[in-house]
Amino acid sequence: MSGSNNMAHPLHLDPNQPGQQGAYGRGGGGVGEYLLDRAKPYLPPWLLAGGTGVLSLPAYGMWGGSAAASAGLTLASVGLTVATWWAGKSTTQQRRLHSAITVAAGTSWFTAAALAGPAAGPLGSLYLIGAPALAATWNIRQILRVNADGQTASADKGLLEKVGLAKTMVTSAKVAPNKATFDLQLPPGELTPDDVAKALPRLAGAFKVAKNAVRMTTDPDDSSRASITVVPNDLLKNTVAFPGPSHAGGSIADPIVVGIYEDGTPAMLWFPGDPQAGRNAMHLIVMGMTGSGKSEGGITVLGEVVTRRDVIVWASDPAKAEQTLGPLLPSLDWAALDMNSTKAMIEALRASIPARTAWLAKYGYKQWEPACAETQADGSPGMPYLVAWFEEAAKTIRETDDDVFTGIAQEARSAGISLVISLQRASGTQVSTDSRASFGSSWVFGVRDERDAGFALPDEALDAGAAPHTWKDKKPGYSYLVANGVPETFWATPARSYLTPTDYLHWAAVTFADVRSACDPVTAGAAAKAAGPAFTKRTRHPLPTAPAAPVQTGQPGLEGWDEEDGPLYLTEEDDVDDDSDVLDDDGQEWIDPEQALPEVRTILPLGARPAGPPARKLSKGEAQQAMTDLLAEFEDEGRTEVAPADFMEHCDRFGRSRSWVSGEVSAMVLAGRLRETEEAGRYEIVPANQYAA
Repeated sequence: MSGSNNMAHPLHLDPNQPGQQGAYGRGGGGVGEYLLDRAKPYLPPWLLAGGTGVLSLPAYGMWGGSAAASAGLTLASVGLTVATWWAGKSTTQQRRLHSAITVAAGTSWFTAAALAGPAAGPLGSLYLIGAPALAATWNIRQILRVNADGQTASADKGLLEKVGLAKTMVTSAKVAPNKATFDLQLPPGELTPDDVAKALPRLAGAFKVAKNAVRMTTDPDDSSRASITVVPNDLLKNTVAFPGPSHAGGSIADPIVVGIYEDGTPAMLWFPGDPQAGRNAMHLIVMGMTGSGKSEGGITVLGEVVTRRDVIVWASDPAKAEQTLGPLLPSLDWAALDMNSTKAMIEALRASIPARTAWLAKYGYKQWEPACAETQADGSPGMPYLVAWFEEAAKTIRETDDDVFTGIAQEARSAGISLVISLQRASGTQVSTDSRASFGSSWVFGVRDERDAGFALPDEALDAGAAPHTWKDKKPGYSYLVANGVPETFWATPARSYLTPTDYLHWAAVTFADVRSACDPVTAGAAAKAAGPAFTKRTRHPLPTAPAAPVQTGQPGLEGWDEEDGPLYLTEEDDVDDDSDVLDDDGQEWIDPEQALPEVRTILPLGARPAGPPARKLSKGEAQQAMTDLLAEFEDEGRTEVAPADFMEHCDRFGRSRSWVSGEVSAMVLAGRLRETEEAGRYEIVPANQYAA
């Protein structure tokens, strides 16, 4: 794109644009060279006119007076004129007519001069008058293409004008490996960012990319400015494995990392508010059609929440019961898996709000903060944050009241409670308008149509190019996150949620059991009074078998968790006897060779290993460095393309699984070290010197 209303390539130099003529032949200097440089753009019509006159001389010598040449030249003249008219149908009518007249006049004169001679009759005068006149008309058109503001119009009025953004200037451009951002200056008083938003689908078609690959952000201080972002390649198409808890054992006030954006930036959300950051506490709508990955996204969030020290979770799923929440149940303070207990949970929430706000006021807190969960100055126990999560909330609303969550959503923030409802379609027939207005944040996965997207995403995100209906259920995990604390520039940026393994949830339930808070007396008392036995006798699900063989990974809080294969632990049946009297003379454990082998409970597929002692398993950082070194080796060998299989041949060097290697290859693509090719699964190596620049 240039700084005009035509959408040329950012690196293209147009000799007709002011300030760029000197870019051609700017070598030594001098008046003559400068004048020639300035005249170059205007010479082609004059050279064509002169060439026509010169060529007429040998043509007359060859075809003068020939009847056959007369017929051939006449047909050629008519054919060229018709071809010019046909070829100009995609240009303006004015340019099309001008071109046809020029060709018709030039070929007619050339035909007559070739047959009768250039100086015969009036032909010489016609040439001396007509040729300069026609050349001058093209120079005049060229000069008039440059307006007083220094903007130039392309022959077809430019791409921006084609999509309805005439007179718009591209003031700057930023080009990354898979993203280009263009800042637009709109004509004041004529166009607004709303006009840019309406043009986004047409721009996507012009760029030959997906509809949601072209997005817009507005300038909050100037309504005549906007930015367009174009992302040509989808870097989220590979499943993103959950990397482990982001703030293991930390506070719920720390961000929850739920996935990654298309540029590799972590996608995060926050539950409690933060006055210093200007962020309110969050109520969240999670929406997406069946198969869009909505429930998996919710599991990822809750899998992070249960690793924090100052939060409790009440969760409900009256439709699927344990199918979705099953692995999380041991980590939850209260799980409502039928409609009666769900209704009791709602009553308990209503009763907890005034009790919790009274406690906060008593100890001088204007809103919940991490200090609330600590023992107070008078020795009273603290009050943890409360996340109330309602899966399949449409069933709950349908069997209670469409306003069932309205009052809770309006009042719970000030009590240190975040309300989350997850459903397929937040339409007016399922969630009342008042309830939707109380949920300031939304996490939207693939939906059926554009109307569904409007139920949860704000107009700003939709106008900026957010289009979850283009995914439907074809791209599970793809989503848009519009939440408190998320910059508006990311509202229309696609993200993909992590895929969280069940083994991780079991490990988190066990590992952080001593870290997680218990329900505080204030909340428990209010809930018991409102819900009765539904709360006091709520089912407490037992923890899975505790990990007994922790593996240190180098990341705090990940003891016992193997980054590729899940938690490593022994089962209850694995009776490990640590008595010293079963050691042999060398200090090694003595094993009776005659004893029966234990029953096989689990079969693990193992790849072939080289003979000899097993190699030390590299840390994550060492394995990543080994991957980087291997890529450099491929480059030194002269390779230009690689595939994940090339790296997997060296898995033993990393001590990592094939899935981990594949994920690291995806990370190299996101970082710009590799570039996708037209062949699926093949990646072009970006030279190290270009990547470093």
